[in-house]
Amino acid sequence: MHLTAENLSARRGEDLLFRNVSFELGTGKALVVTGRNGSGKSTLLRVVAGLLRPETGTVRWSSKDAEVGTRACEACHYLGHRNAMKPELSVRENLLFWKRFFGDFEGGHGLSVGEAADAVGLGGIVHLPFGYLSAGQQRRMAFAKLMVSYRPVWLLDEPTAALDSAAESVLTDLIKDHLHGGGMIMAATHQPLGLDNPQELAMTGFAGLGEEAW
Repeated sequence: MHLTAENLSARRGEDLLFRNVSFELGTGKALVVTGRNGSGKSTLLRVVAGLLRPETGTVRWSSKDAEVGTRACEACHYLGHRNAMKPELSVRENLLFWKRFFGDFEGGHGLSVGEAADAVGLGGIVHLPFGYLSAGQQRRMAFAKLMVSYRPVWLLDEPTAALDSAAESVLTDLIKDHLHGGGMIMAATHQPLGLDNPQELAMTGFAGLGEEAW
């Protein structure tokens, strides 16, 4: 399995955020995207996730089992700054919705709601409304969302936001398990994720385009 990006560029309004960004991510590999605020890290993830159209370039997915015409975004889970969960619904109802909505991508199977909640250490509170949970608990349940339906690629934007050190350790273990199972991780972060020898992509923003730093 391979996720390949070639010569990507993207704009925010009239501003060109980055250009000529290329990378290749293979089975069991992680790519950590670094750079200062405004350098285009989040925008790059959204382009790969299919949420934004690139100004130039392509993102492609390839695997021996992929159907003709499979788009790269179909192989990806995206976790942004927001958790994408309804506060008035219970945790179980939220996770069941995402499990049914996404289904499983070729080559794997998602966990049950109970298994996913147990994996993030919160199996005993799935009956509670999501809005009752603390910010850290909500973030952990957002990771459970990634596990109830299988996608080989996890796109993570500041994944450790709102997590204490114990929860960060849980997150690191989940990411390592995903990689050991043949999955891929692309993470934009200011914090180390405890991964062994990940690839690194440094985003420079306008400074990398010959413009003045901003």
